[in-house]
Amino acid sequence: MSDLSDVTDISSSREKTATLRTLHVPGSPLVLPNAWDAASARMVEAAGFPVVATSSVATAGILGYDDGEAAPVEEVLAATARIARAVNLPVTVDFERGYRLTPAELVERFAATGAVGLNLEDSDPPSGEMIDAAEQADFLAAVRAAAVSLGVDLVINARTDSFLRRVGSREEQLAASIDRAARYLAAGADCVYPIAMEEPEVIRALVEGIPGPINIGYGQGKLSLAELAALGVARVSFGPRLQLHLYNKFGSALFSAVASDENPFAL
Repeated sequence: MSDLSDVTDISSSREKTATLRTLHVPGSPLVLPNAWDAASARMVEAAGFPVVATSSVATAGILGYDDGEAAPVEEVLAATARIARAVNLPVTVDFERGYRLTPAELVERFAATGAVGLNLEDSDPPSGEMIDAAEQADFLAAVRAAAVSLGVDLVINARTDSFLRRVGSREEQLAASIDRAARYLAAGADCVYPIAMEEPEVIRALVEGIPGPINIGYGQGKLSLAELAALGVARVSFGPRLQLHLYNKFGSALFSAVASDENPFAL
């Protein structure tokens, strides 16, 4: 077991947690251009955003692994700690489904990184199979109870994957998302993330049916930030999209260097 006295400033950590939680305002969403390492986190901070978030896909990629909890949890936690040390902002982490840690170990080890928020999803990362809703609610409740027991405050963003995994009809996906969201909020989650949804009428139904803040992914940009705000969204995530955009440009420059006698890297 790790020693939470390793966290350099407990009061600062609690202030960051309170700030992160307060920024979840329906109609005035917290916008998160997800980072993947210390350098990109510093760029998010320099651009004036109030919170640094990570993407599990992006972080796994720079560590040399596929998404889906393929990266060793030790490496993910070390990467998280580097990001948290690099900035003065609250850091919230895409922590997949907890990398099979017990709730107590999860909270202890995660809190020691200095991050103050985390996503926890309700499908099995390697297989994509949905976790039973009651089982996931119990897991989230156990994480919250472990945090309380250890004197740690974490902002839990409960991701629900019914749309992503395409379970049933669209109507069934919506009903399952609302049901799961209510269970997760009752279990101690602060926010719910029905991932892979960009349809305005469905987002509106989610906002109206879920008794808590809603996180929506920016996705392909089908809806603007202003439109998402008007729908009552409280948090908007970009996921790995910014990393993919930058890496695509890097790849194009590399191909240009091979195909041309000109120097595409000339300053």
